[in-house]
Amino acid sequence: MADTGLPQTNQNEILWRARKRLTFFGLPWTFTVYRLTKDRLFIKQGFFTTREDEVRLYRILDISLKRTLIQKIFGLGTIQCHSSDKTMGHFEIINIKRSYEVKNLLSDLIEKERMEKRVSNREFISDPDCDFDDDNDLEN
Repeated sequence: MADTGLPQTNQNEILWRARKRLTFFGLPWTFTVYRLTKDRLFIKQGFFTTREDEVRLYRILDISLKRTLIQKIFGLGTIQCHSSDKTMGHFEIINIKRSYEVKNLLSDLIEKERMEKRVSNREFISDPDCDFDDDNDLEN
């Protein structure tokens, strides 16, 4: 292996790699490749012009799995991700095999990274039954 001058660490070890597949027949005849390391998700798209996006896992706020009837027939699924990343925002990992297992792996890695980086997601939940009203002044 040639020495590139870059540090070699297990952090860049690819834990999962897949190609976006066609909905019908589940064939990998597309130019979108997904790669997952312990702390980042990469999405590489294109043939003539290639674009590679990257999102740090601790920036992903929520994930969900969507499977249409056609996707179920061909063993595919789409993972929908909502992130706080400026360039990626909300994105999808489209038509991948073993989508349920990949979603669980991704979820576990996200939680691990968020705990390691001490990142918390603060949610504000409104309660319609709450007696406190911000619009009214409190009387003493």
